[in-house]
Amino acid sequence: MSLESITNSIDESVSDFFEPVADAVADVVFYTVPVGGTELPLIVAWLVIAGLIFTVGFGLVQVRKFKLAFDTVRGKYDEEGSVGEVSHFQALTAAVSGTVGLGNIAGVAVAVSIGGPGATFWMILCGLLGMATKFVEVTLGVKYRVEHEDGTVSGGPMHYLPRGLAERFGSGGAKLGKVLAVLASIMILFFGLFGGNLLQANQSYAQIASTVGGEDGFMASSAGAILFGLVVAALVGLVLLGGIRSIASVTSRLVPAMAGMYIVACLVVILANVTAVPDAIQTVFDGAFQADGVTGGVIGALIVGFQRAAFSNEAGLGSAPIAHSAVRTKHPASEGLVALLEPFIDTVVICTMTALTIIIADPASWADARAGESIGGVTITSDAFATVLPWFPHVLTVAVLLFAFSTILTWGYYGLKAWSYLFGKSRTSELTFKALWSLFVVAGSLLSLDSLISLADSALFLLSVFNIIGLYLLAPVVKRELDSFMDFVRSRKARAAVGGGDPEDEREAVKVV
Repeated sequence: MSLESITNSIDESVSDFFEPVADAVADVVFYTVPVGGTELPLIVAWLVIAGLIFTVGFGLVQVRKFKLAFDTVRGKYDEEGSVGEVSHFQALTAAVSGTVGLGNIAGVAVAVSIGGPGATFWMILCGLLGMATKFVEVTLGVKYRVEHEDGTVSGGPMHYLPRGLAERFGSGGAKLGKVLAVLASIMILFFGLFGGNLLQANQSYAQIASTVGGEDGFMASSAGAILFGLVVAALVGLVLLGGIRSIASVTSRLVPAMAGMYIVACLVVILANVTAVPDAIQTVFDGAFQADGVTGGVIGALIVGFQRAAFSNEAGLGSAPIAHSAVRTKHPASEGLVALLEPFIDTVVICTMTALTIIIADPASWADARAGESIGGVTITSDAFATVLPWFPHVLTVAVLLFAFSTILTWGYYGLKAWSYLFGKSRTSELTFKALWSLFVVAGSLLSLDSLISLADSALFLLSVFNIIGLYLLAPVVKRELDSFMDFVRSRKARAAVGGGDPEDEREAVKVV
């Protein structure tokens, strides 16, 4: 029996076993109600409503504190002796690497082709609302993080749900928090293994196999898949062994590079069609409010835009606080402000650039969707770039590899923290997880596991149910932390204004000398 037949047999067996489970869970998690001639997934509404409530409750924090967030990323308000493992910038890039990924390339194409150009408007709006949700959950992640004897820290919903609810509501809150924390850890672990690992490895291998050597080339064979998986697994394993410091060191270089490369490519296509930009923007607004030609009309465009944005930036799911909790800071809200930049980068900037590129360069893609034709996601994006950059499929391959690698690393860290919460933080336990994680990378290059990915997506969005309940209950804590950080910022500015300098800056100057 050939290697191909063995892997195909395994793939079919796993899919047959999990398919009914995946379908049943997805029917519950993504339960829809009819709205305006289309179907609205209630889980998407749950995420969007949370963003709206936190936006109003914190007084448009994503707008009023946007500049302060950038100043904090640059280290303007760093303090000597802060607990943590990485800088604000490194924590941001580590978290962004888990959200910016293949969904920004293929997912946006799906949104535009199904919901029309108007979906872009609603996608941007959802991203802006998600900034407030991300601020709340990351502030809590840093506030209730656990400091270990070896100097490392752990954060995320598995920590702020039990600790925060116990602090606010006593023993009853502690019990509720413990249940929510265990469920959240299981969901993070499950999605991490299959969605953050297998799917990334599988899609990146598929892209490289299609562009290197063709269908009959070595890379398209099972041997090529195994070689690809082993190389990526070895690289992932080496980085994971170094912990969050190693991950942050890689992502702080990789994420800006890959995002910059992708944005530049988008700009090249857009500038090459610069005369079409005004009409494209007008098309987006017209489609957002007069989308008669797409599935579901205006409501359909709204739902698709919200859904793709929610999938893309993960605001409210509780995953990003795990990475952000490793930051060096004495003020939890400082990292909460840094984190609100994450949906802005992921959805408002990168997803919008992708959408404009598709709308301007390849209008036939979403026009065909109106006619009911079946269109693939990544092929639309690739074809749009190819109208100006015929060699872009090769560049896209590099981008896909970088996106996938950084996502595997970040979700490996997320999964490790969930694993440690459930099974203990011993060296043996952590090494076991890292070994399993690396093995899954190899398997990902061989198998498709469509039904497992569907189940993993369901697990990911179940996180939002457990997590956002806690966010609502702990919102007053976030308000106090924001007030505390703003007092610190005003105090530092006041000292600088009177010419007294900053004691922290003076100590840093002495250390440098």
